[in-house]
Amino acid sequence: MAERVLRSNEKVRVWPGKSYPLGASWDGAGVNFALFSENASKVELCLFESTSATKENHSIIMTEYNNHTYHCYLPDCRPGQLYGYRVHGPYEPHNGHRFNANKVVLDPYAKAVARNVKWSEAMFSYRFLNQDEFNDDDNAAFCPLASVVDTSFTWANDSPPSIPWHQTVIYEAHVKGMTYLNDIIPEHLRGTYSALAFEPVISHLKELGITAVELMPVHFHIDDKHLIDNGRSDYWGYNTISFFAPDTRFSSSDDAAQAVQEFKTMVRILHSNDIEVILDVVYNHTIEGNHMGPTLSYRGIDNKSYYRLVEGDEKYYFDYTGCGNTLNVRNPRVLQMIMDSLRYWVEEMHVDGFRFDLASTLARTFYDVDKLGAFFDIIHQDPIISQVKLIAEPWDLGNGGYQVGNFPVLWTEWNGMFRDSVRGFWAGKGISLSEMATRMAGSSDLYAWGGRSPHASINFITCHDGFTLHDLVSYNGKHNDANGEGNRDGNDENICWNCGWEGECDNDEINELRWRQKANMMTTMFLSLGVPMISGGDELSRTQKGNNNTYCQDNDLNWYDWKTSENGDKEEFLDFVKALVNFRNSQPVLQRRNYLKGRAPGKGKLADVVWLHADGRPLSNEEWDDARNQCMGYTLEGQSINEMDEMGKLITGDTIAVLINAHFHDIQFKMPQHRDGKPWILRLYTFRDSGLRPGHLWQGGDAFPLKHHSIAVFTLYRVKYYQKKKSASIVSL
Repeated sequence: MAERVLRSNEKVRVWPGKSYPLGASWDGAGVNFALFSENASKVELCLFESTSATKENHSIIMTEYNNHTYHCYLPDCRPGQLYGYRVHGPYEPHNGHRFNANKVVLDPYAKAVARNVKWSEAMFSYRFLNQDEFNDDDNAAFCPLASVVDTSFTWANDSPPSIPWHQTVIYEAHVKGMTYLNDIIPEHLRGTYSALAFEPVISHLKELGITAVELMPVHFHIDDKHLIDNGRSDYWGYNTISFFAPDTRFSSSDDAAQAVQEFKTMVRILHSNDIEVILDVVYNHTIEGNHMGPTLSYRGIDNKSYYRLVEGDEKYYFDYTGCGNTLNVRNPRVLQMIMDSLRYWVEEMHVDGFRFDLASTLARTFYDVDKLGAFFDIIHQDPIISQVKLIAEPWDLGNGGYQVGNFPVLWTEWNGMFRDSVRGFWAGKGISLSEMATRMAGSSDLYAWGGRSPHASINFITCHDGFTLHDLVSYNGKHNDANGEGNRDGNDENICWNCGWEGECDNDEINELRWRQKANMMTTMFLSLGVPMISGGDELSRTQKGNNNTYCQDNDLNWYDWKTSENGDKEEFLDFVKALVNFRNSQPVLQRRNYLKGRAPGKGKLADVVWLHADGRPLSNEEWDDARNQCMGYTLEGQSINEMDEMGKLITGDTIAVLINAHFHDIQFKMPQHRDGKPWILRLYTFRDSGLRPGHLWQGGDAFPLKHHSIAVFTLYRVKYYQKKKSASIVSL
C-alpha cells in the first residue's frame, strides 16, 4: 500500500478504538492508537504532514480511556502517517510528575522514527538559566516524530538456524563499524543493514566459523545534546529512545519504513547462511537522563510510572546505570513494554536472541538484585522469549550489581571472570594454574551449582567496551584524550601488558611477542568449554590507538580496517584465527555439553581430562595454587566425552593435548604418553618462527621445545587424518 499522511484540509474521522495493542497499529483499514499513562489528565494525538513541519496539522483529543490507556481509531489513517502526543497533567517534579503539554512526545511503542530530534531549549521542561522555571516553549518544530508502519514482509521460507549453544560462536559487531571501510561493498550501502548482509561480509563470517552475530544496539537512539555540542555522537548507540524501531542511521534509505524492511532483509539473508542474529538491548535506562534531561517521551508521558525515583524526593532518579536514570521494572506496564518489545523483535523481526546490557538492573525488585524477580519470572514463562538465546551482562553500577554466576537457568552470561583471568595469566599478573584450569573447563564454580551447563559461560577476552585485542598487548594504560574528557573516562584497570613499549613500534622482537600474545589469548578462548565470543575486528588486528572508551568516536578509531593484505602480520593473524575457530568447530571434545569430571566415564575408558606438569606427571595440589607456576599441559580424551548426539549415538572425537607456557623462559615439555602408544600430531603452535609445522609427529615422552609465551596444540595420531593432512599448512588445520 502506498504511504500517505492526512492533510490539513482533510476531515479526520475518529472512532473509539481499543486499548490493546499499545502503539499505532495498522490493520489494513485504518490505524488504532493506544498510549498508556496512569497519571495523565488528558492526551492529544498530534498528526504531522511532513518531517519538516513545525507544528501538527491535526490535534485529536483521545476521549476513550480504560486500563490506564488512552485510545482511538482513525479509519482514514494510513502507513506513513507522522504523529506524536501531547500529554496533560501536573508538573510537580518533587512528586515525580513532569507532564508538559507544550511538548510533543514520542510514542514508546513507535515502530519507526521518521524524524530525529533537533536540539533546542524547547526540548527541556525547564529554563537553562533558571532550572526551577517551567519552560512552556512549544517543541513541535524540534521533537522526534513516529511513523505508522505496515509490518508486512515476504519472509519466504525463512526459519531460525537454531544453532545449539555448545556449537555457537559469537561475533560482536557494530553495523557501521564493521562495514564502512570495506571497499568491496558498494559505497552507498556501506555502514548499513544491507552491507552487513552483503556477500564479502557473509563470506568473512563463514570463513571465521561464526554462527551468530551479536549486533551492538540497533534500537533507535538519540545523541546526547552535550555530544552534539562538542562535535561528537553516541556512536555505540546505548542511549535508546524507542525499543521497537530500528535505528535509521543504519538504513540505506531516508524512509523510516524502509529501515524496517531493510533490517528484515538483513536477517533473512543471514539466516539463509546459517548465521543467527542476536541484539544488544538496553532496557535499563533511556536517553532522557537525570532530572536535568530533556522531555522526549517517557518523562512527559508518565514519569512516575516509567522511572525509578528517589523515595522522599521524587525529583531525582535512581541511577544504577551511570546514564542518569533507571527504568522502573517494578511497574507492570513497564515490564509489559519490555516483553512486548522482545516479542516484537522475535516474532516480527525474526531475531534469534538478546544480550541484555547491565542486566542486573532488570533484576532489582527494590534495591537488591533478585534473580527470582518478576522480570525473570515473566521471561521464563513466555513461550516465545524463553526459547531464544538470552545473554546477560551480569553487572550494573549499583551496590551488589556484580552478579557473574548468579543468573537463573535459561540464561548465559558474559563471563567477566574468564576475561580477567585469561588476561591476567598472559599479562603475568600471577593468576594460578587452578584458576586458569577452572575458567578453561567451563567455570563450573560459577554455573554448575545453579543447574547450568558450560555454555552458560560466554567466554570473551575483549568486547566493544575497553581495549581491542591488539591494544591489549600494545598499551599499559588508556589514551582517551580524543573523547574530550581529559582522559578521565574509561576503565583505569585493563589487565594488560604492552610487551615492553607503549603504543605502536617498529621493534621486531616486541611486535613478534605481541602477535604471539594475541594468538595465545585467542587460542585460550577457543580451547575453553563455553561459548566463545570474538570482538568484531580483533581478527583484523583492529586498533583504537589505546582508547578504551570509544563510545563517541564515529571515525576510524571504530571503523574496521579491512586491508590486512597490506600488512603481513595482520594477514597471518587473520588466517590463524580462521584456522583456530574452524579447528574448534571440528572437535567434539571442545564442544562438550557437560562439565569435565577428571575421571573415566566407565570401565575401560580413560579420564576425560588430565592436567600435566612440564615433566609429564600430573600436577600436585601445591603446583596448582602456586602463582609462580605459569606452565601446564592437559589432555582431553576424545573417547570419553560420554554424550549422545541427536540420534542417540555416542559422540567421540579426537583426543587433544595442549601445552601452555606463560613464563618468560622456554621449557622442554615432556609429551604425554597415551595408553594406545600412538604419537601426537602438531596441529597448532602460536610460536610461528619455530620451524615446526602442523603435521609433525611427536612421540609420547619426547621433549617439545615450548617457547616462552606460547601454546601448542596436538591431536592423537589417526591414520586417515594423517594421510590426508600430512602436507597441510597452519591455514588448513
